[in-house]
Amino acid sequence: MKRCPKVVDVARRRFLTGAGYAAAGTVAVRLTLERSDAATGAARLLYPSHRLASLQDLRLNEPFEVSYPDNDAPGVLIKLGAPVKGGVGPDSDVVGFSTLCPHQGMPLAYRAADHTLSCPEHYSRFDCDAGGQQIWGHATQNLPQYVLRIDDAGNIFAEGIDELLYGRLSNVL
Repeated sequence: MKRCPKVVDVARRRFLTGAGYAAAGTVAVRLTLERSDAATGAARLLYPSHRLASLQDLRLNEPFEVSYPDNDAPGVLIKLGAPVKGGVGPDSDVVGFSTLCPHQGMPLAYRAADHTLSCPEHYSRFDCDAGGQQIWGHATQNLPQYVLRIDDAGNIFAEGIDELLYGRLSNVL
C-alpha cells in the first residue's frame, strides 16, 4: 500500500508528550490567572488606577460624570443611598458604570426613579442596584461596572472594569 507523502507519521509516544506539554501549559496559565485576583475569586487584568472624584462631590441619586480608563470612555459615579453589589464608601452605596450601551455604544441616561441607566436607541435598561445587570433590551451583556476604591481622604479611585467597554478589544491602555 502506497502512503501519501503529505501524511505525517507521529508516534504515539511523541503525540502523548506533546499533549502533556499542552496540558501543563494550560494549568500554568490558569493558576496565574487565579492568583491575579484571589480576593474576589475572579481573574482580571491590571488596570491603571485613576482618581475620579471625592465623596464630597457626590449627591444622593444624582449621576456624577467621569471618564475611565481614558477620556474616550464616559461614565458616571452614583451614590444610591443603600448598600448595593459592588458599592463602596461608608454606606457601600457608591457605584460607577460606563455610560456607553454595550449593544451599539449609544450614550445612556440615568433614571433616578428606579436607579437604571437606559438607552434611547433600542431601549436596553441596566439596574444600578444589581451591578449594572441588563433588565431589558437588545444588549447581550451587563453594563461595565468600575472596580472602585476609596482612600482615607474620601477620594474615589477606579482600578478596573468588570466587562469589556463597547467598541474595544481591550479595556487596558
